[in-house]
Amino acid sequence: MAITGVMRIGVVALRVLDLETCLRHYRDVLGLRLVARDATRAYLKGWDEHDHHSLVLRQADQAGNDYCAFKVRRPDDLDRFRGRLEALGVAVQDLPDQPYCGPAIGFTTPSGHAIQLYAEMAQVGNGLSTHCPEFEPDDIAGAAVTRMEHCLLYGPNVAETEQLFMEALDFSVSERLNLPDGSLKATFLACSTKMHDVAFIAHPQPGMFHHVSFWIDSDAALMRAANLFGRHQVTIDEGPTQHGIGRARTIYFWDPSGNRNEVFGGSYLHYPDKPVLTWGAEELGKALSYPQRRVNQSFLTVVT
Repeated sequence: MAITGVMRIGVVALRVLDLETCLRHYRDVLGLRLVARDATRAYLKGWDEHDHHSLVLRQADQAGNDYCAFKVRRPDDLDRFRGRLEALGVAVQDLPDQPYCGPAIGFTTPSGHAIQLYAEMAQVGNGLSTHCPEFEPDDIAGAAVTRMEHCLLYGPNVAETEQLFMEALDFSVSERLNLPDGSLKATFLACSTKMHDVAFIAHPQPGMFHHVSFWIDSDAALMRAANLFGRHQVTIDEGPTQHGIGRARTIYFWDPSGNRNEVFGGSYLHYPDKPVLTWGAEELGKALSYPQRRVNQSFLTVVT
């Protein structure tokens, strides 16, 4: 598949209540690498990501999401997507060069979420040579998550947000969850061969954050992560289990500020010509936790 336009989710920026405490969580327990920091922000990445960072933590008075950013293939894609967004009536802002990142544009989705698009970021490598590299670096820590995987956002106007991502940014839908009246409850949107890069779930309050997900390579690594969470007294929200939606193995858990995280692996490949998989609300338990076929109420109701 020739990936053009939007390549992947690149950055999730979170607000945290105590930067030092959250740094220990993301760096020492999850195994993200701290690349840079200042008085109020820290920049981290998975060990196998080459770009400078994929997670930004900002000290704030309230937890939640500042923005999600997607990386496009070429700088001129920014102008192309700006034109498409404006043609659909979406206001687009020029963003000054972000730290370690080139020019970007920003807009707000109908669900109330701040989205950025950028084309260039400083690269710091993954600790391995680009010539005949070893399997992995010697200094992997914690759960050893490899990369940013996706994010899930809660807000109103899910159908309109889905349409915007499809028409303006060329995303495709891998799976949907519908309510009994036929309205759209959840949409899972992909821009490459991942099952999804971003998902939106209907919620009355705009701009809410459900979780950021990190890829983990194997079932054995997932269980090792579960044991690490137990050792470090990380509160688990759901799992270890397997989704019906996406068929991925998963654990949901909380960072010290109350932002939900996920480790995720084993999902299928998605292509734009694959039929959209649909779920009904009556099968919500099966969709969320296939073996138990039940709904954890905190998973549905607690957001930041």
